[in-house]
Amino acid sequence: MPQPDKTLPPKRLTAEADASHAGDRLDLFLSARLPELSRTRVQNLIKEGHVSLGGATIVDVKYRVKPADRFELSLPPAAAPEPRGEAIPLDVVYEDDALIVIDKPAGLVVHPGAGHAAGTLVNALIAHCGASLSGIGGVARPGIVHRLDKDTSGLMVVAKTDQAHRALARQFADHGRSGELERSYLALVWGAPSRPHGSIDAAIGRHPTSRTKMAVLRGKGREAVTHWRVVETLGGATEPIASLIECTLETGRTHQVRVHLAHLGHPLIGDSLYGQGFKSKLRKLPEPLRGKLAALDRQALHAEGLAFVHPVTGTLLKFNSPLPAELAEIVEAFKEL
Repeated sequence: MPQPDKTLPPKRLTAEADASHAGDRLDLFLSARLPELSRTRVQNLIKEGHVSLGGATIVDVKYRVKPADRFELSLPPAAAPEPRGEAIPLDVVYEDDALIVIDKPAGLVVHPGAGHAAGTLVNALIAHCGASLSGIGGVARPGIVHRLDKDTSGLMVVAKTDQAHRALARQFADHGRSGELERSYLALVWGAPSRPHGSIDAAIGRHPTSRTKMAVLRGKGREAVTHWRVVETLGGATEPIASLIECTLETGRTHQVRVHLAHLGHPLIGDSLYGQGFKSKLRKLPEPLRGKLAALDRQALHAEGLAFVHPVTGTLLKFNSPLPAELAEIVEAFKEL
């Protein structure tokens, strides 16, 4: 387990109760008065002996608050993170004390895991943010509220504080149904839909025979909704060879855009997991397009738009990211056919 840095002094917070708080549980009272701390974090601090009243330590989270009670909370420094910081370059789009927005390149894994113990976005963020990470759940780590696949590029927001993490997590859990969260992707796919726009409402779950894949599952799986529109059709004198499609998400399932577009019959170019069976089409294409596609070592998916309400200021923030060079060059090569 990560351990706090004992060379740093604890931060001291106070909270005084009035008549309106009479009878409140201590953990509920403190988490309401100290919004930078989650209720779970407050409960752990109480149990660990970091809360006192009149000089006496209180370890009962269910203690009933009385008017004029003045509590002092000794907040120990956040523990060092288990992943180590690494000096990996980041394309920072926006940053303040609460959060950071980055434009993730394809090939960068978001979080350490099996096969990727280091060299991830989390490692890069720990090094970049340094002391500005105030601790998520008592650990000095960035708060990941949404993810992009390793080979998907584009915009991500990451929390730097417990308060920001909780607020952003609520927005992403709601998927913009009742708020202003928006996520949009640009997808370069084989072929072109017969309609200019549409929606895919098809539940997604683990593939029945392949553990590495997700699949549209009828009658089971988790709800998944993707709205799409054709931005541009590409190549082909009589029939488009490919198209650029914008997708907006109403849910956030693993591989959602990739699975839904393959289900639509238009898998992502370069998607080795869901876009197999298009090698014959690739062989028929002229150079230099064929060479560019053969050299593409990623799925052609880019998180180009992100909007959310700032968890502290309440301001609506909107960001856009253009197609990365390797995808933009393929689009231009298709136009030259």
